Amino acid sequence: MDKLQILKTFIGKEFTESPSPFMKWLNPVVISAEEGQIEFQYTVREEWLNPMGNLHGGVTAAIIDDVIGATMFSLNEKTFIVTVNNSIDYFSTAKENDNIVAETKIIKRGKQFVNAQCEVWNADKTRLIARGTSNLFKINN
Repeated sequence: MDKLQILKTFIGKEFTESPSPFMKWLNPVVISAEEGQIEFQYTVREEWLNPMGNLHGGVTAAIIDDVIGATMFSLNEKTFIVTVNNSIDYFSTAKENDNIVAETKIIKRGKQFVNAQCEVWNADKTRLIARGTSNLFKINN
């Protein structure tokens, strides 16, 4: 079974088969998975909050980086793909127990580099929380 098909078997469930211990800690639920497009849902936990009781920007950045990594997984590349940089704009926040949705798409898929985008929304997608873009580099294992 290819990597995309593995992701698809988890639609509507927690993605417990991630090779990433960090992703397992984030505990996403797979909403949708297509080649180069992933949608995960997360529940904001207490340990993800800043002192103001809002979703910490660093956790938001980690979610963006991690779900973009899963998007690379969906491409079924024979090479490993690593993040070169992230650029994130923050627009709103979330509170403890809020459900948030992270959705990705590939902007450009080149021979060596991939550019991807992730948007983080509130559960009903009426409020954009953050948007990030990443450049990623394909390396041989």
